[in-house]
Formats: sequence, structure tokens, C-alpha cells
Amino acid sequence: MEEMRLEKGVEEAYLQKTKAAAEKQLEEARRGVDARLCEMEEARKELQENTESGMGNGFRNYNSSADFEALIELSQNAAPVVQMVADCEELMRKIRRLEKLLDSPYFARIDFCFEGEEEAEKVYIGRTSLMEKGALEIYVYDWRSPIASVFYRFMTGEAYYDAPNGRIEGTVERKRQYEIKKGSLLYFFDTNVSISDEILKQLLGKNTSPKMKTIVETIQRDQDIVIRNMENDLLMIQGVAGSGKTSIALHRAAYLMYQGVQSGLTSNNILILSPNSTFEQYISDVLPELGEENVVSMVFEDLVDSMLEGRDIQPQNAFLEKAVSHSSFTELAKRSMEFKTSGRFREILDRFAEEIPEWGIDYQDVYFEEELIVPKEELKRRAMQRPEVPLAERLEQLKSYAMEEVFGGKRDRRRVAVLQELQSFIKIDIYDLYERLWRGGTYFEALGTEEDMDPIRRYTLENLESGRLYFDDSIAVLYLYLKIYGSHKYRHIRQVIIDEAQDYYPLQYEIFRLLFPGAKYTVLGDVNQTLTKREDVSFYEQVGNVLKRKNSALIQLDKSFRCTNEILRFGLRFLDADLGVETAVRQEAAMEASAETGPENRRPQETVIKCFNRSGDAVGVMALDTCEAYLDRIVEEVETCREKGFETICLLCKTKEYCSRLFARLGSRLELKMFRDDGVGELKGILLLPSYMAKGLEFDAVIICDADSHNYYDSNDKKILYVECTRALHRLSLFCQGELTPLIGEC
Repeated sequence: MEEMRLEKGVEEAYLQKTKAAAEKQLEEARRGVDARLCEMEEARKELQENTESGMGNGFRNYNSSADFEALIELSQNAAPVVQMVADCEELMRKIRRLEKLLDSPYFARIDFCFEGEEEAEKVYIGRTSLMEKGALEIYVYDWRSPIASVFYRFMTGEAYYDAPNGRIEGTVERKRQYEIKKGSLLYFFDTNVSISDEILKQLLGKNTSPKMKTIVETIQRDQDIVIRNMENDLLMIQGVAGSGKTSIALHRAAYLMYQGVQSGLTSNNILILSPNSTFEQYISDVLPELGEENVVSMVFEDLVDSMLEGRDIQPQNAFLEKAVSHSSFTELAKRSMEFKTSGRFREILDRFAEEIPEWGIDYQDVYFEEELIVPKEELKRRAMQRPEVPLAERLEQLKSYAMEEVFGGKRDRRRVAVLQELQSFIKIDIYDLYERLWRGGTYFEALGTEEDMDPIRRYTLENLESGRLYFDDSIAVLYLYLKIYGSHKYRHIRQVIIDEAQDYYPLQYEIFRLLFPGAKYTVLGDVNQTLTKREDVSFYEQVGNVLKRKNSALIQLDKSFRCTNEILRFGLRFLDADLGVETAVRQEAAMEASAETGPENRRPQETVIKCFNRSGDAVGVMALDTCEAYLDRIVEEVETCREKGFETICLLCKTKEYCSRLFARLGSRLELKMFRDDGVGELKGILLLPSYMAKGLEFDAVIICDADSHNYYDSNDKKILYVECTRALHRLSLFCQGELTPLIGEC
């Protein structure tokens, strides 16, 4: 008891010492901001005076040397102001970081005895580092620092970490975890495992938050290995539902920026591809909490819109709504998507783009003052040269060649007229070309019988005639656009993180390869959670073959931390046995002892899905005879969830159409927050979402409201049910009016 009291005194003293150092730096940063603001105001006044005296009433003669010199002087005077603004912004970021640090400076400590040393060094680990100027004393190590990996990967005993100058070996003599809030030490305890199961169980048992939070305190060993992987240009993660894939992706982005300080990697060089806008809003706070801001996050539609500007394009949600519905039209839409995003169709598009110069351009002779200057045969011959150069670039060079032949280097007022004449026949209408591809049919003859392709051709042409570019066609048109025009728009992207990767099709990965040619990739998915197609672990081999990166690895994360045992067991019944994943749950009370057996050495085919040992309520399943009883039961379940203190209750339906009908019936009885295509805002309260918008999200309680035999009856519906069930942390219920889906009984 006395020893514990002394230990607490030591810890309290270190906390106060750390806070004092942080407060000192915080005060210095605040004074620095005040000083910069004063300097900026003085510089602004001086710049204004110089502008007024130097420019008089403005630029009257842009070509005069006096005005040109004045412009240079103005630019030179403005440069210090720009630098002051940058310095001020950096200080403001430091202030925000220190303010957060004062609330909770660190969460862990390891006592690490370096090889050859007699006394262990106390290493405190937090979300961000704190040190004296010149690193004379380090109070807190950033969780991303090399030595912090020891906390995540090793128990007490022999350990090592990889530093920039090589492997550092030693011994972990103590591992300690802390709970510090509002600058006060609430408690601490020593642990002999990677992360205490009890603290993890406590955190997992809490309500979910409206937005995803960081997991730096509870990163597991396998997760840490993925986050810190710097060896692979293509890192693919197959992770079961609830294994923390998205958290890993975001913490990996923060780690890459930490590592990229010396290589010049900034937030502008990283792109996160999210499955939808709701998910994008849900994850928006994680990187700022980790001290990293301005990372670019997009959905695939943003990429399409940025390249095919001005087109009316069907939203992805509209496609998904059709894809998860049951109808002959739905099957045709899915067949169309599958074909248009396949490797076979990509080969057609490649050949089509290659042959456009031969037949797709109406070359004309170039005349000047009734004299033939460039015959159309010569234009065609030149356009067909250097096929490795994008066609649009070749045509621009063709235009330059013709203008040179006509005018040489001379200025001539007739240049505009000749340019317009050239532009009239070398301008590419990519949408017209795409429609001609489908009308011609020649390119499809070798693919199969007319009966196979004719329905897709009719479906495609009807859609194109509507004036709207449907989602499947937008992917194909974007690929064709990139083959013809190329793109430099995203060449600055050096790291691409793709979440819910299993929902993208081969042609979309071809697009990523063209858009981000110099990037490294982190691809995270779960082949069991596809909604519009069937995949198995061979999917990752396909991705690797398309992206063609030098070093690639597939890592398996087989442990779920989200759901209770009862919910995960229930959800796993909807997985097909031929997917290469055993549908069994094994409870684990502790992490694996070995530090050498990493997840990269496990083959997905041998994986057993495991569940963190957390129990909860039994899953509720009920079919009601009447509409009134059905609606009453949903309301009763919502009230039960509220009484249990759940803050996020999600009513899930398979489709948007069913959600709308349910909202009309329940909107007056419950404070429902209805989904929107651009997101639902804060994920708090009682939410109503279609299945495809819940991807990647989690809720305290989930009520699947349409679990009847009409909505769920085939193998594709099993996947949807699996996704819906595994959104729940603590409580899951399935209701319907009429006959319950037979899929529950089949499993």
C-alpha cells in the first residue's frame, strides 16, 4: 500500500512537470502569435503606402519599365507578409496541439533498458510529442515514434524497435497505462500484455460517438504492424467486420505524414477514398485529433465530376439502390456494371481509343488563300504516330504543326480563323465517341452471342439517349477520357488510401493507376461485405495485377472488436462457406505472445474469424402479423434502447424506397433523422438509413426493419444482412411484417 502511494506521488509529480513544460511552450506560442500579428499589421500598412506611392493611380502602361520595376518591388514587399502568415498559422497549430496535450499529455509508459545499459529509461507515450528545445529532454514521445512501437508489440521482457539507424534491442521492464482527463490523473495500472483487455473491454462497452475517434491508446499489435508498414508500395488488408480497418487507414495516414517530414510528404500528397459522403463525415475528426489537418478525402463520384465536368451523372447511391433491389431490371443493371468495369471491356476501350485516329476523326485538307498547305492524309499519318502519347496531346501537336506550315513564326490576324477551322475537325467529343462504340457493335462481336450482349447494348443506348450519364457508363467514359487526354491533375498524390476496397471494380482500379501513377497504395476491404457482386480473396490478386506496384503484401486481420459475441455469432451465419473464411467464433482473452508471427504471414484461406470476448444482449428476431403491431414493436424497441442509454440507434432497411415508406409511417412517432445523399450530418439520435449507406459505420443499436422473405431470399441478400448485422455494437434486432426471411432458418 505504501509502495503504491509512493508510486502515485512520483506519477503526479511527473504529470505536473510535463504540464508545466507544456504551459511554458503554450505561453511562448501565444506571445509569438501576438508578435506576428503586430508585425503583419505594420507590414500591411507599409505595403499599402508603397503601393499607393509606387503605383500612383494604378498601372497605366503595363509595358513600361518603371511599372514593371514597381511590380517587382511590390512582390518583394509582399513576400515577408506571406511568410508571417505562414509562421502565424504554424504557431496556431502548435497552440491547438499543446491545448489538447494539457488535457491528456500521455496514455502509456514503458521502462525500456537499452542493450548494454544498466538502468531503464522511462518512455512516456502520447498523441503528440513534447520536448525541450534542442531535444535536451523529451517529456512525451509521439505514438508514431519508433520506440513507441515497443508498447504496442511487446510484453515485458526482450524487445526491439527499428530506428532510422538500425534495429535497437533491449528489455521492457514495465508497461504502464494511464487515464488522464482535464489534466488530472484518474488512475494508472501496470500490465503484462500489449494492451490491457480490461481497459479495451471497458472502452468497447461504451456508447459509440457521433464521429469516429482515435484509437492510439488501444492499437493492437497486428494493427500497429499495418500502420507502420513502410516496405510495401501496395499494402492490402483483408479485415473482418469490426477489425478496425478504417481506424487503421486513418492512423496510417497520420503515421505516413510523421515519417514523411524528411521526405517532404505533406497532407496534400495523401488522398483518402471513402465509400460515401456519410462515411466521409463520420471519419472527418480523426486526423485533426491526431494533429494532422488538410488531408484530401474524396468519394469516387468526386473524381468523376472533377474530370468530366459539366455532365449530369447518376449518383452512385442511385445505382446502389437499383443494385440491391429485386427485379429483372436490377439484374440487367448489375450485368451491365459487371461487364463495363471488366478486364474484357477495358481491352475493348483500349483498342477503341487506339483506333480513333484511324476512323474517328474527319480530317480535312488545310488551305490558306486557296493554296493547299497540309493535305488531310498527312494530318492522319501524323496523328497515328507515337500511340504511347495521349491522342489529345498528339492532336494539339498536329494543330501546332499545321499553324507552323501556314504562318511560320509570323504574326497574322488570320491565325484565329485558321485555328478555328483546324479545331472544327480535330476536337474530340468523347461522349459521342462512346455512343458510337455501342451503336457500332463491331468491337463486341468476339465476346459472345448476340443474346448475351444485345440486352446490355439496348440498356446502354437507352440510358445514353436520356442525356444523363449513368454510373456504370461514367466509369467507362472516365477511363476512355484518361486514355485519350491523360491527366496531370492528381500527379502530386503520393499515397492513396482506399477504404471499402472490395466494392470497386477492375476498371476503377485501372482509373486509379492512370490518375495516381507515382503513388503508393493502402487498400483495405472485406470480401464478405460486397453488396453488388461476389468476391473472394483472389480479389486482392486482381488488384495487385492492375496497380502493378513493385512491392506488395496482403495482410489478414481476423479479429473483430466491434460487436458483442452474440451479435457477431448471429451475423456470421450469413457468410457462405465457399468464401474461404471459416464461419466460427473463437474468444480470445489476450493477444498472442509471440512477437515474430505477424499478420502478414497468415494466409486468408486459413483464417478463423475471432471475436473479442465481450458479451451482451441476445439478438431479437420477430415477425408481426399486422402493420400496426409491426410499427408498435419498432417503437417499443427504440424506447428499450433509449432506456439502456444508447445514444445512436439506427433503423436499417435494404433500400431507400423502404426507408421512405417507413419514415412516412413512423415520422410522427419517433424523432427520426432521415438520410440524405450528401450524408445525414451527425450520427447521433435515431437514424434511418438504407443498407448501402451504412457501410463502414457503427451504432450502439441496430434495428433491421424489413427482414421479410420478400426483401431477403437469395445469396446476395445474405451479404447485405451480414453488413447490416455487423453495424451494431451492443444490441441487434430484426423485425418484419409478414413472413420472416428464410435465410435466418437456412443458416
